Amino acid sequence: MGERAAGLAWREAAWRCGLPLAVLLFHGLFAAGYGVFRDELYYIACGRHLDWGYVDHPPVVALVAALSERLFGPSWIALRWISALAAGLTVLLVGETARLLGGGRFARGLAQLFAALAPVLVALAATYSMNPLDILLWAALFALTARLLAGGNPRLWLAFGALAGLALQTKLSGLYVGAGLVAGLVFARRWDLLGRRWFWAGGGVAALLLSPHLLWQVAHGWPTLEFMENARRFKIAAMAPHEFVLAQFLQAGPVGVALALGGVAWLLAARPARPWRALGWAALATLAILAFGRSKPYYFAPVFALLFPAAAVAVEGWSGAAAPRVRWLVRAAAVALVALQALLLPFAKPLLPVESYLRYAAALGVEAGSGENQRLGRLPQYFADMHGWEELARSVAKVHAELPEADRARACVFAQNYGEAGAIDFFGPALGLPPAISGHNSYWLWGPGSCTGEVVIVLGGDRAENEASFESLALGGVHRCTDCMPYEDELAIWVGRNLRAEIGDAWGATRRYI
Repeated sequence: MGERAAGLAWREAAWRCGLPLAVLLFHGLFAAGYGVFRDELYYIACGRHLDWGYVDHPPVVALVAALSERLFGPSWIALRWISALAAGLTVLLVGETARLLGGGRFARGLAQLFAALAPVLVALAATYSMNPLDILLWAALFALTARLLAGGNPRLWLAFGALAGLALQTKLSGLYVGAGLVAGLVFARRWDLLGRRWFWAGGGVAALLLSPHLLWQVAHGWPTLEFMENARRFKIAAMAPHEFVLAQFLQAGPVGVALALGGVAWLLAARPARPWRALGWAALATLAILAFGRSKPYYFAPVFALLFPAAAVAVEGWSGAAAPRVRWLVRAAAVALVALQALLLPFAKPLLPVESYLRYAAALGVEAGSGENQRLGRLPQYFADMHGWEELARSVAKVHAELPEADRARACVFAQNYGEAGAIDFFGPALGLPPAISGHNSYWLWGPGSCTGEVVIVLGGDRAENEASFESLALGGVHRCTDCMPYEDELAIWVGRNLRAEIGDAWGATRRYI
């Protein structure tokens, strides 16, 4: 009996953990992609300037980057393995949520398959950022909420608050999902939960954990509010509410969204789902908040960690009422339809060489896209931002090396954005370059460092403006890159001498929070 029990336990563990492990290995083994991503360079830089906040994100993503560098050295591949681990754990938690919603083994497996193949979840786990960590934390919060709504120990709201506080220290857009959850409880009239002291105590724990970041915001003049306003006005592409909703078909795939809608219907209408009605309302409320605000479509991604389990339980329940042959036919069809989304993986993660990707995209009629107001080249922005960074550092190093020795000793590098600055800081030390400075986001807060303004290598910028800033200006070189974002190609590298104003006085005018 002991061997039989051990065998059953092994098979159950394999069923629960097999696909999450496969997801971890898939993302980890294909981590290199096209190269380091623009934002990864920035997060590595943030990890070298640890603080309770940054202009465009809370501190967790920088803290994890710093820990990774301490353990594995300056490696963006190591950071992508962290994203891979987060993706695998998310798939595991999605299956657990399906179980908590009353699903059996099939529902758990189908929910995991949903999460493993959803284009938006694959894309967000392909590089290192706060997003895979944020989705993992919200997957845990949805699982915990499902337990609480079904009558779990109310003291679990304290654990919920701790996780929510950590999620908010990871990404502030989690406020949208949190607001959706509260709205869901109100719409479902769950006064039994809203009226309990444990619910409010959990909210207090979340607020307490977020408070260091809020105090940092106060001390620095609320830079994130300025950043968000500028992003809405100038950066994020405008979308009507219905366009935001339709964009989810690209985010989760047509099959994923269709079945997720079935999950919402199940949560809101099915008798077995009565304890979890609030989750259905929470999903709709979050969608409304994001659709009527100026948001990027992927901001809704964490909610799929709830909708995929609900959809899987719905499919299991609806098919379970049919005759055995029909039941297995329906379930096999559902698995096959979800598996078809594997065809979309090359659009979410750089799995194909560039030329092969372009042929594949042309064959399926997919055009390069961006969620921002930017001109594109052959590749979508997400892939283009993985090209050209080491080459940029080498181009700058060539200009730096050609300076007279006295100028090299006092030269500094000014970059127009955090991607360029991050590339100089990551690849530059091996090339003999000084640290970069920039007016973009948190780089502005870190100041001009030891730069005196006597010799400044300026990346890009308007020639007339640069000439107005220095007593003399010369073109040192031009950086060219293939398949990077167009505004990084044909990038002039200027050498400015003798800044007309004191560096401290001039620094304020360089600030760009966007």
